[in-house]
Amino acid sequence: MYRICMASDFFHPNIGGVESHIYQLSQRFLRKGHKVIVITHAYDDRVGIRYMTSGLKVYYLPFLVIYNQCTLPTLFTSFPIVRYILIREQINIVHGHSAFSALAHEVMFHAKTLGLKTVFTDHSLFGFADASAIITNKLLKVMLSVCNRVICVSHTGKENTALRAGVDPNRIFVIPHPVDTDVFRPLSTANQIDKSDKLTIVILSRLVYRKGIDLLAGVIPQICRQYPSIKFLIGGEGPKRIVLEEMIERHSLQNRITLVGHVNPDKVRDVMVQGDIFLNCSLTEAFCIAIIEAAACGLQVVSTKVGGVPEVLPEELIWFAEPSVEGVYDGIVRAINDRIQGKIIAPQKSHEMVKSFYQWDDILERITFVYESVESDPIETIDERIQKFWNFDVATGMFFLFITVVCHFLFKLFSYFVPESEIELVPEFDYNELRKTNNNNDDNHNDNKCQ
Repeated sequence: MYRICMASDFFHPNIGGVESHIYQLSQRFLRKGHKVIVITHAYDDRVGIRYMTSGLKVYYLPFLVIYNQCTLPTLFTSFPIVRYILIREQINIVHGHSAFSALAHEVMFHAKTLGLKTVFTDHSLFGFADASAIITNKLLKVMLSVCNRVICVSHTGKENTALRAGVDPNRIFVIPHPVDTDVFRPLSTANQIDKSDKLTIVILSRLVYRKGIDLLAGVIPQICRQYPSIKFLIGGEGPKRIVLEEMIERHSLQNRITLVGHVNPDKVRDVMVQGDIFLNCSLTEAFCIAIIEAAACGLQVVSTKVGGVPEVLPEELIWFAEPSVEGVYDGIVRAINDRIQGKIIAPQKSHEMVKSFYQWDDILERITFVYESVESDPIETIDERIQKFWNFDVATGMFFLFITVVCHFLFKLFSYFVPESEIELVPEFDYNELRKTNNNNDDNHNDNKCQ
């Protein structure tokens, strides 16, 4: 049995592909009898320990959020609480998610100080030229130098990570995001296609620049002028919401566009099935789980052809567009015309195709294989980690050497004043046993009703 700690700044109640993946992956491991906890930062009044479905324990730590749900890097000041949690929960594998997440990198760094194995999943693509990409790539290169294994969600993502982080490709595994096709299913099982032009286009995304919200604000007025009966349903929150609100006011589209706002993960399917076409305008994307969920719900998918998106769905299920206002407009027009002419796949057949492509059992088996490969790795000593950091340039090497030494000093200090033997261990939680108990209680309740 693995005792896994998922670590990331991005988790529920925030919405997005990373958040959904961490939640679903944790649920699947719990059902297999493994122990899983999640470490993330506090969201508003959601601070401390919370429990989710299947007994998933989430630690919402009171760290300062500075931008776009990313916490302020605290270097070694987060070590005491992370050490306490990892020891108390008897964690043996720390799995960090997202290169944007400072918290994920910190938890993995502290895990190496404690002698634990680490795995990192990179969900995004980065450039090489702008200042933010240079800084992030340098940080990622250092952090992944002491990480046991790396998972990328597409082959494009693997190439990108290997180049910008200098990771040996043999340590990188390509494992796509799966989708729960039992949840994401068409509204009706009828194999009929609505060929009218009274359509609803759905957008579910974080409203940020990287998701192409500026493109969306440019293309919606053109589509509304061309097709008077088309409506838009937009879900999600973010700093670019104001751009959409201004566009709605400027073009008087209040009766054509609905801004749903924040959508809970369990309500995503309910929003999707209200539409006929799903639109993704991302400017960069390693892997877009939302378009898989939309295809599983039987929607036509129109997406910008960027990053790893071409690897996600076959051509008969997706209409590609160039990442420009004109390109997205042309993609939507082609999708609408093909729909009117009946040149699209029926919703139920689309669902069955996605179901055959992305199975949770297969993805879970592949991630478990990654964990198994980590077990045979020797535990790195502080000397080995210092030697790796020393191989970088002088400034980077000295900076991380300093952090490593300070963390090791804190490790020795807390081991003396708060030894592991004095930390109360958390009792084991058996999800399968709880499920059996609940099923027995339900059966007894039904028997009593029958009597």
